[in-house]
Amino acid sequence: MPQWTPDDIPWSEFDAAKLSPDILKVVKAASMVERNAGDYTDYLKKIFRDDPEFQQLAVQWRAEEVQHGDVLGRYAELADPEFKFQERFKRFTDGYKVPVDLDNSVRGSLTGELLARCIVETGTSSFYSALRDATDEPVLKAICHRIAGDEFRHYKWFYDGMKHYIAREGVGIFRRAMVAIGRIKETDDDELAYAYHAAVDPLDAVYDHDRCNREYAARAYGFYRPVHTERAVSMVLKVIGIDPTGWIGDKAKAFAWKKMRSRAEAMRLAA
Repeated sequence: MPQWTPDDIPWSEFDAAKLSPDILKVVKAASMVERNAGDYTDYLKKIFRDDPEFQQLAVQWRAEEVQHGDVLGRYAELADPEFKFQERFKRFTDGYKVPVDLDNSVRGSLTGELLARCIVETGTSSFYSALRDATDEPVLKAICHRIAGDEFRHYKWFYDGMKHYIAREGVGIFRRAMVAIGRIKETDDDELAYAYHAAVDPLDAVYDHDRCNREYAARAYGFYRPVHTERAVSMVLKVIGIDPTGWIGDKAKAFAWKKMRSRAEAMRLAA
């Protein structure tokens, strides 16, 4: 069962005057991605078919991710009464499909699969922390605080599982680094861009990946502060097997913040 329920959210404290339109657009897109955990869970259960303990964990993960999507969707409907979450979510799932018809991990190993999950949970934990700190709207702040905590806990689940498979599969630091880099690059794939299109664009709009990617990133990247990127880099280095407190960690954190700022500005100008 999830650690918290929608009843724990202070819905009555909603203050529309403290919510920016840009933040609401990002929330709408995030609700699509969070809610769409079912197919991916089926994929995880298939490739971890010999690990019933992890399969059970994947089911728990799905329940919490689905709740995230439902709560964010409810919030979007509260903030924008014309927004129909279920209608928009159907638009998303009709147009974006998770590739699940596979018998083995696309990462080349179960270690790599869990490492990729750690990268995703790193991104979501840092994103919701940044969004929480960027908004003054009390209900959204409370939602993001809870989701960020869940995502960090999920990161620890997958990290602990990864350590078990490292010992079994012998995947070294170099291969783990390649998986991490590859998964980070996938941030620009269709999932977030199409989620933005499905949640924000007019219903008769034609999907344009580059435009949607720019418009989403221009808003989302602007929420981040150095503390968010530094924590994310530490989490990534940890799963690769590199000490995040050493000189490599210091260089990586400085580079990540510089890259985040420059990309946010480039996307803002392009959008």
